Amino acid sequence: MIGMCSLGYHRKRLFYGIGLWATLLSATAGAATNWIDRPLSLADALNIALQQNGTILKARSDLEGNVGLVAQTRAIVYPKAAIAGQYQRIQESSIDSPAGATFMFGTDQSWTTEIRLVQSLYEGGRMASALRSAKLSQQQALLQYQTVIADTLLAVRTNYYDILLAAQQIGVREASVKLLQQELDDQKRRFDAGTVPRFNVLRAEVALANARPQLSRARNAFRIAKNNLVNLLGFNLPPEVLEDVPLQLTDKLNTDPYPIELPTAIRQAFANRTELASLRKEEALRKEDIVTARAGYLPSLQAFGGYGLRSSAFENDLTAERHGWFVGAQIGWDIFDGMLTRGKVISAKSAHAKSITELDDSSRRIELEVRTAYSQFLEAREVLESQAKVQEEAEESLRLANARADAGTATQLDVLDAETSLTEARTNQSLAQRDYAVAVAKLERAVGLTTATTAP
Repeated sequence: MIGMCSLGYHRKRLFYGIGLWATLLSATAGAATNWIDRPLSLADALNIALQQNGTILKARSDLEGNVGLVAQTRAIVYPKAAIAGQYQRIQESSIDSPAGATFMFGTDQSWTTEIRLVQSLYEGGRMASALRSAKLSQQQALLQYQTVIADTLLAVRTNYYDILLAAQQIGVREASVKLLQQELDDQKRRFDAGTVPRFNVLRAEVALANARPQLSRARNAFRIAKNNLVNLLGFNLPPEVLEDVPLQLTDKLNTDPYPIELPTAIRQAFANRTELASLRKEEALRKEDIVTARAGYLPSLQAFGGYGLRSSAFENDLTAERHGWFVGAQIGWDIFDGMLTRGKVISAKSAHAKSITELDDSSRRIELEVRTAYSQFLEAREVLESQAKVQEEAEESLRLANARADAGTATQLDVLDAETSLTEARTNQSLAQRDYAVAVAKLERAVGLTTATTAP
C-alpha cells in the first residue's frame, strides 16, 4: 500500500511538468475551433502549437511513457507478493516405505498453495541507486520535453515572421509593378505625342514584364509560408480551403532594441539550456549504473513471509489439509560469476566516461551556437540600422528623377533606375526587419529563454 501511494506521488510529480505548460493554454483552450476565421497573433500561434503540434504531442507521449520506466527502475525497492499452487500425482512404486512395513512416507497425490511476500533488505547498493536513478530519469524526461517545446516554438516564431515578410514583399512588388505601369503609360502618352521614340515604350514594357515574376514569386512564398504555419500548428485544413489559406496575422515584425552582451548570453545559456541539464542528468545516471554493476560483487539479503496450505503427506484424502504461516530470510552471494560483474563494471565506467565527454562537447557546441547567434544578431541589427533612412532617400530620389524627366534634364533610364532602387530599398528594409526579429528569436533560444514564458 505504501509502495502504491509513493508511485502515485511520483507520477503526479512527473505529470506536473505537463501541467505547467497546460496552464498556459487554459485561456485559449477554445481558440483553435474557428482559427481560420479569426485574427491570429503570435501569442495565439505559440499557444495553439503547445496544444496541437505533432512533435510536441509525441514528446508529451514520451514523457507520459516515462512513468512506466520510472516504475520499473524503482521496483527493486518495493516488496513483491506472489501466489503459487501445485498439484502432483506420482506412481505408488516411487513412494518410500520401511522394509517389511505396511505404510509409506507420502501419498501418490499432493497439492500445495501459498502466498509469499518477499522484501529485499540489502542488494549491494542497488536499492538506493534505483531510487536516485528513478528521480534522475524523471527529471531528464521533463528536460527533454522542454527542449522539444523550445525548438518547436522557435520554428513557429520563425515561420510567423516569414509570413509577415512575404506579405510585405507582396506589397513591395505590387508597388513596383504599379510604378512601372505608370511609367509605361507615361511613355506611351509621350510616344503618341511624338516626344519620345518607340524604344522608350519597349524599355518600359520590358521593365514591367521583368517585375511581374517577382510579384508572382512573392505571392507563392506567402502561400507556402502560411501552409507551413498551418502544419506547425497541427491544423487539418477544411476541404473548401484552396491554395491560399486565409490566415489573418495581427502582429508586426518586432524591431525593438534587444540589449544583451555576449558574456551574459553565454552565462545564461550554460545556466538555462535544457540540453545541458539533460546531459548532466545523463552523466549522473551513468554514474548510478556503476553502483548497480558493482553490486554484483556483494551479497543480497531478502526477508520473506506468507501463508501456505498443503495436502497431508500421510493421508490419501486430498481434502485433509495442513495450513499455517511461515517467515524467514535468505541470502545469496555469487562468489565467482565468470567475470560477469567485472564486465558490467567496465562497461558502466566506459559509458560514464562517454557521458562526461558528451557533456563537455555539448557545452562547447552550445557556446558556439550562442556566439553564432549573437554574431547574426549584431549583423541583423547593423543592417536594420543602415536601412532606417534608405527608403526615404530612395523615394526622394524617384521624385527628383520624375521631376527632372518632366523638365527634360533626365532620361527614362534615370527614372527606371530610381524606381529599381526604391524597390530594392523597400525589399531590403522588410528583409532587415524579418532577419532582426528572427535573430532575436534564435538568440533567445540559444541562451535558453523559453518563448512560452516571454510571449505576451
